[in-house]
Amino acid sequence: MKKVKIFGAGSIGNHLAHGCRQQGWQVTICDIDPDALARTRDDIYPARYGAWDEAIRLSAPEAVADEAFDLVIIGTPPDSHIPIAIDQMQRCPPRVILIEKPLCPPDLAPCAELIRLADETSTRLLVAYNHRLTTHTRLAEAWLQSPGIGQVTTLRAMTREHWGGIFAAHPWLAGPSDSYLGFTAKGGGALAEHSHAINIWQHFADLAGLGRISQVQAMLDEVEQDGAAYDRIAQLSVRTDRGLVGTIVQDVVTQPAQKWLRMEGTEGYLEWQVSIDAQHDLVRLVRHDGETLEEKVKKTRPDDFRGEIEHIGDLLDKPDLASPLDLEAGLDTMRVVVAAIDSSRKGRLVEVDRSS
Repeated sequence: MKKVKIFGAGSIGNHLAHGCRQQGWQVTICDIDPDALARTRDDIYPARYGAWDEAIRLSAPEAVADEAFDLVIIGTPPDSHIPIAIDQMQRCPPRVILIEKPLCPPDLAPCAELIRLADETSTRLLVAYNHRLTTHTRLAEAWLQSPGIGQVTTLRAMTREHWGGIFAAHPWLAGPSDSYLGFTAKGGGALAEHSHAINIWQHFADLAGLGRISQVQAMLDEVEQDGAAYDRIAQLSVRTDRGLVGTIVQDVVTQPAQKWLRMEGTEGYLEWQVSIDAQHDLVRLVRHDGETLEEKVKKTRPDDFRGEIEHIGDLLDKPDLASPLDLEAGLDTMRVVVAAIDSSRKGRLVEVDRSS
């Protein structure tokens, strides 16, 4: 049986604990706050999944610090992600570490030590951009192969979502200033917290062989209020190293949410959407010759994580498998985040720095 340790008893920790238990894995949830562990047992988990799972072990981190696990999941605030991952690899390296997005705050200096230790210990590092592994994403990938949309001319993506939903899932937080969410410098704000849009843009660009984002021209709406300092709107114009020009928009103000991507081609277009309603994702391919493919993919909230967890199970069984969640993909998203902040504050186009 695979052994899993999850750091963080918040919303994401509960989602991933449930996903791992659905696979029959042994799960331990750790949190430095005893109240958070109690809230998981008595409130969050039973409210979402019908009953508390007595097979889940709850623990303070130090009590299991040197215990061996196959998989470690880090679902804590972004500024703790890399320190926890480094500590785990130094103490008792797991086979796989899954780090919740974003990888880190917009300071990439600590990533060098993270990469060094991963190479030294052979721990597989993943970043949890789970949209890459949903059913409708895999369907979109297949349709781009055949019938396809011809030569791609532009790519647009957005994750525009009022963060009231985040706070509804974390009712113990009074507002943005109560957590990292209200601080761009800590990995919050629209740019980092909703970086799914940057990441899925990169994923589809890579699928189509369109290169990596090399230039960014960004405009951020940065606000300071109620003790918080964050970007609430991020608008990016980007260019890849192979010349593709596209746009990415993220915000924490739009209601209802819009999570959407469109890839335009010479022979048609592909549209990809998350949660077109409470029960469906959508993928649509329309060719100019009249052929149309469309599927509404029925899903529940746990399904958003199912593909991710199943994929990690495959990696644990077959370590040589390629993964769309590998560290380099998540790190490349953070490079664009850093470039976007730099571009907006300098008021000009900047090059994406890949020296880190």
